[in-house]
Amino acid sequence: MSLLRIGAVAVAALLLTSGCNSGKPSGAASNAAAEAGTTANAAADTGGKTAIFVIGGKSDDPFWSKVKRGVDDAAKVVQAQGGSVTFLGPQNYDNLGPDAAKLIDSALSQGATAVIGPDWVPEAEDAAFQRVVAKGVPLIVYNAGGMEAAERLGALNYIGSDEYAAGKAGGEFLGKQGAKNVLCVNTVPGAANTESRCKGVADGVKASGGNSKQLPMPSSNFGNPTAVAQGVKAALLKDDTIDGVVTISTQDADSAASGIDQAGLGQRVKLGTFDMDESQLNRIKAGKQLFSIDQQPYLQGYLAVSMANGYLKYGLELPQRPLLTGPAIISADNVDSAIAGAKAGVR
Repeated sequence: MSLLRIGAVAVAALLLTSGCNSGKPSGAASNAAAEAGTTANAAADTGGKTAIFVIGGKSDDPFWSKVKRGVDDAAKVVQAQGGSVTFLGPQNYDNLGPDAAKLIDSALSQGATAVIGPDWVPEAEDAAFQRVVAKGVPLIVYNAGGMEAAERLGALNYIGSDEYAAGKAGGEFLGKQGAKNVLCVNTVPGAANTESRCKGVADGVKASGGNSKQLPMPSSNFGNPTAVAQGVKAALLKDDTIDGVVTISTQDADSAASGIDQAGLGQRVKLGTFDMDESQLNRIKAGKQLFSIDQQPYLQGYLAVSMANGYLKYGLELPQRPLLTGPAIISADNVDSAIAGAKAGVR
């Protein structure tokens, strides 16, 4: 973990010594682009200058707020040198793939000279990403899709966690703690990253002789505390052999914790989640949650913008492909250092 962090910070320091001149695009990104972030020097036509566009999730999503914090911090150098960084996200996750594709096309139409985006739903997004590459615009895939997507699309690199490896690590950890029947709560079913996470959990717990199945829920339930809590409670009461629950987000973990308590199973059912925030860390500290799987979202945004900036100015590239920011298991053994990072707003 410490070596990963040191290496990533060193890479960022190198890349941030470079810069790019650009103008800021103006106008609505698209109907789906309600979340517009950091920009500078407004001009719909970039006039041949560089403009970095970052596609991400909702900025009020706890996970994506950390990604955006990294984007914003890296953007300070870009802006100081006359460049722009624009963050675009969807209004909700109900139609994630098609909405993301619209954002990608919108970035391109507004003069993007570098595009950074997650490949959440390849069948919906890949054509838009291919249009970016066909225009000769550098593409960086981050957060979702992995190196497989980056190579398939002709992107410079992939920055983020290996979702399958992260899930497998979580499943193995659960198995070592005695879990035999694990429920993976997926509130964005069909998305490549969440499907990979749940598959990894299943394969990881299998190594200890356990099993795992998905609880798929409508994407409209993502972040809906009542719907997720009731769904988890119902599943636990229906199958009294379930002894582990893993969620795909911190919001869903809060809801799952409530569902477990409502079912009266807090002493028997072990809870884990992908990603983390202060509520997860406090539960781990108090012994009420087993673990969180950290992928360091701040670094995903920070490094992606820094890499795009360096490439546009000097053609800098990294031999590390992919550039991984996770996974790391946060448990009672190392929760104190993670709490310190969360208080600083970067973990």
